[in-house]
Amino acid sequence: MRKVVIHRPGGYERLCIEQHADLVPGPGEVLVEVEAIGVNYADCVTRMGLYASAKQYVGFPVTPGFEVAGHVAALGEGVSDIAIGTEVMAVTRFNAYASQLVVKRVLVFPKPERLSMQQAAGFAAVFLTAWFGLFELAHPRDGQSILVHSAAGGVGGALVQLGRIAACQVVGVVGSAHKIDQVRQMGAHAVIDKSSEDLWQAAERLAPGGYDVILDANGVSTLKQSYRHLAPLGKLVVYGFHSMLPRKGGRPNRLRLLWDYYRTPRFSPFSLTTRNRSVLGFNLSFLFDRSELMRAAMEQLMRWLEEGRIQPPAIHSYAFDQVARAHRDLESGQTVGKLVLLCRD
Repeated sequence: MRKVVIHRPGGYERLCIEQHADLVPGPGEVLVEVEAIGVNYADCVTRMGLYASAKQYVGFPVTPGFEVAGHVAALGEGVSDIAIGTEVMAVTRFNAYASQLVVKRVLVFPKPERLSMQQAAGFAAVFLTAWFGLFELAHPRDGQSILVHSAAGGVGGALVQLGRIAACQVVGVVGSAHKIDQVRQMGAHAVIDKSSEDLWQAAERLAPGGYDVILDANGVSTLKQSYRHLAPLGKLVVYGFHSMLPRKGGRPNRLRLLWDYYRTPRFSPFSLTTRNRSVLGFNLSFLFDRSELMRAAMEQLMRWLEEGRIQPPAIHSYAFDQVARAHRDLESGQTVGKLVLLCRD
């Protein structure tokens, strides 16, 4: 089998493609012959040596990646409810950048017929992240207002669609004009292009009383203002800190990281109670022990997919050997939708 191995943190040159022995599933596990792999920003942060769950659960060397699509190649002891050859998608805590993956049966799902292998590989991580942030944490109600930062990205696009399912008024934020149409097509009621207008003036114009839910993966660049623009009983959901990391070069600036760390707002419990606001945070990679909840979320998402209520993100595919280019493009902030690595020609 081939897999990407990062032996120590750094830039794109740390993404080494290596040959390793084929895998064998253990009890309760499934061996997936991988055809496509979803690329997520967390993979880039893992490469830089800054991803907390990678430090806690794996260390170095590490093979990044959280999601794949392919077919079942072998079954471990005790697994009898899925056939060899079945087309599937699977989620995993790391190890996805490989031509084979062994994963617990509970985290393997039949590939929906309407999805290609590339679309299936790019579906789970972004929609599970959006589902957890919106429905497990924020619990929006009909007619409430939602502001989604980075709305043209994989998670952002999923949040826009799920916000519409929740019958909310969804405002998406993008960083360049070429992303506006994509976000509108996903169902945003309004789109703010912060490259051509002041983000917060536009946000106030669209929701003068503040937002009931704001979903923010930017970190220090927007967190303070996101909190200030909550309505009474509003909820700020934090799931990333992308603005602290580089858009070029692939290596973080340690001094800037330290400076941004100290500039990141701390939320006082006195302020939270007197202003009637909430700040919530999560990281999906720390929730793999909640596999039954993850499975319930996936089953609901796949029902919505089959009903046509959600659409997979736009896909940009790269050959497996182009993994460094995929990371570079994703970090640039110019991509729309989801990036996928192909293990098969």
